[in-house]
Amino acid sequence: MYKLLGGLRSYLKFQEITIDCAVFRMHNLFTTALLMACSLVITASQYVGHPIQCIVNGIPTHVVNTFCWITSTFTMPDAFKRQVGKEVAHPGVANDFNDISAHKYYTYYQWVCFVLFFQALACYTPKFLWDMFEGGLLRTLVMGLNIGACHDEEKKAKKTVILDYLTKHVKRHNLYAIRYWACECLCLINIITQLYLMNKFFDGEFLSYGIRVLNYSETAQDDRYDPMVYIFPRVTKCTFHKYGASGSLQTHDSLCILPLNIVNEKTYIFIWFWFMILATLLTVLVIYRIMILAMPKFRPRILHSKHRCLSLEVCEAICRKVDLGDWWLILMLGNNMDPLIYREIITELAKNIETNVSNLQK
Repeated sequence: MYKLLGGLRSYLKFQEITIDCAVFRMHNLFTTALLMACSLVITASQYVGHPIQCIVNGIPTHVVNTFCWITSTFTMPDAFKRQVGKEVAHPGVANDFNDISAHKYYTYYQWVCFVLFFQALACYTPKFLWDMFEGGLLRTLVMGLNIGACHDEEKKAKKTVILDYLTKHVKRHNLYAIRYWACECLCLINIITQLYLMNKFFDGEFLSYGIRVLNYSETAQDDRYDPMVYIFPRVTKCTFHKYGASGSLQTHDSLCILPLNIVNEKTYIFIWFWFMILATLLTVLVIYRIMILAMPKFRPRILHSKHRCLSLEVCEAICRKVDLGDWWLILMLGNNMDPLIYREIITELAKNIETNVSNLQK
């Protein structure tokens, strides 16, 4: 198992230079690694072992197993509320009395590993786009100053380069910030879309899945049934047709065990909670970005609260003379630089911008 999942460590490794926020990384890196891990575990369970085992008389077992796996199995929804051992043999398994309309079919189990894989790709897409848009700008500007221990001459030279760049490129980074925030919005759109598609994938049962699992223990014994078993049944039925010796059509009713659904039910309850938490965090994040766009007066306080090494006066002086994109770049630089070096650079930058503005006014 370690060898199987070991390759996912690269998604969770420490980043020396951060070009995004924590919620963005939770969506792009942790969620991608989570979905890929679930896909690999389910793939291993599906193709190594016996994902389905059916009981039927008069037909080779492996034939029925293969047939029921590649077609579908079904349960009787009404049978989930009946007493196991007295009224029904297993939850959802009962005599259908040839009422095909009462069947609830399950065809998702053979697609789960592929769906999880493509979900992981979708979660990684915003990071791929942002890395392409960002182009290594922050790493280039930081120039190793995230570690304060360096020679004074080297530090002075690097500070000069950074100040020269920031001074000459004032009000030219709006597209930089807009592209990043668009990628954050794309994360929220992705999560909401995936929740909707997973709900369709499980016949409208997924959105309420976690709530029903939480409420299961509080429901009266006579009225409740396990929602995990309802969506991911462990025992189902399958109908196999064949011709007899005289050419007449014969119907064989088989009972199928789906051990893979034990893995599926645990996987998707975790995914449900994680996606709901992530959707909430991303919604709050997008609202926060809208507030930053709509209320510029909060930007100095945000910069000061994020980087206490800067005085509020310096933050206000900077924010008066720069655009939104410059403010965002300065904010992100502070996350990747030694605080003392960062304070020196931003204080000097505020003076340079004031001087340039005064010269232009003359």
